[in-house]
Amino acid sequence: MPHAISAAGLLIALLILPTASGRSHISAAGSGVAPGVGDKAADFRLSALDGSAVTLSTELTHSPVVLVLLRGWPGYQCPFCTRQFGDFLEHAKDLQASGARVIFIYPGPSEQVKQRAQEFTANEEMPSNFRVLIDPAYAFTLAYGLRWDAPHETSYPSTFVIDTTSTVRYAQISRAHDARALASDVLTALAAMGH
Repeated sequence: MPHAISAAGLLIALLILPTASGRSHISAAGSGVAPGVGDKAADFRLSALDGSAVTLSTELTHSPVVLVLLRGWPGYQCPFCTRQFGDFLEHAKDLQASGARVIFIYPGPSEQVKQRAQEFTANEEMPSNFRVLIDPAYAFTLAYGLRWDAPHETSYPSTFVIDTTSTVRYAQISRAHDARALASDVLTALAAMGH
């Protein structure tokens, strides 16, 4: 008897998997749907700046994850992303005390995304619970339904707090360059979860 695929299974099928070349791709055609509060966050696998592979499922075995999708490289380093990144760095000790891991995703064209992400994080000492991942060719961004497909745009800046069961407990998706989640918003959401 053939196996039926549930809606949740279909969403999980939109995982981002590495190819033999190490570049990421979406395992199913089409764009995903942005997760909201109460939804399960689809697993993904992306590379960190040091080349190591990072999966959401592995990160969640340790603690809740704060997932921040930046605009990446729309032709310049976004000043709103820089401000948000700085805000989270200023609250790094509070975020670490909450037990959360913080993952920033930097999307962009495959040929320059790693270089641009390294420029974005240059001269910043990264806390041990912070990771910056690259999203070549917008694979993650598309899978999560967050691609801002307009001239000189990349992604809708978004922040999610995901608990250890992969459930989204906080979500803020900005349809503009500003209106970003603050570290204090995330800390409030984590506190409500008992962290």
